[in-house]
Amino acid sequence: MNFLEERLEKYVEAHTEKESPILQKLNRHTQANVLNPRMLAGHYQGRLIAMLSKMIQPEYILEIGTYTGYSAICWAEGLMSGGKVITIDVNEELQELIESYITDSGNENCIELIIGNALELIPTLDYPWDIVFLDADKENYINYFEMVIDKVKLGGYIIADNVLWSGKVLDTNADDPDTTGLIAYNKLIQNDARVENILLPVRDGLMIARKK
Repeated sequence: MNFLEERLEKYVEAHTEKESPILQKLNRHTQANVLNPRMLAGHYQGRLIAMLSKMIQPEYILEIGTYTGYSAICWAEGLMSGGKVITIDVNEELQELIESYITDSGNENCIELIIGNALELIPTLDYPWDIVFLDADKENYINYFEMVIDKVKLGGYIIADNVLWSGKVLDTNADDPDTTGLIAYNKLIQNDARVENILLPVRDGLMIARKK
């Protein structure tokens, strides 16, 4: 599902800051060599992520779902001096690729990649999170939210990607775990008194929740 008419989408991208050379290289490599390249944040969403990071100026970011590392590099752009992005992914086959681009981007000291099961790893991480970015298995978004909410700082953010799921969240008869998980997550965030929220129809949908 395209949420913007193609010409308008190209206009928006043409009036958005360009990717850095290393992000352009990673984008091209992912598109050409990695399965499911649609999972990549890409130019437009990557610039939005970087802008949010620069606005918030976080110290600690947790990213759940790394893919090829594009979004982690974008999040790192707004880090406070001495800050850190911890990014978790279950796919060890991409570890070498991710780490090489983290190094090439100059972020080897502020981005830490952890390979493993996020549900097992999150409880071992004891940081006061400024931003948590959910971009992994959709059926576990609520589990991830509940696991991190108490460690998110007051005024901190939990940002979830793909919450429109190509429009499938409108299907009241959906029965696959990802779609039902996202529908349930969106409903939870809308009704949870611990956060205030806005759903942005950017690409496949970003749910931004701010802890009260």
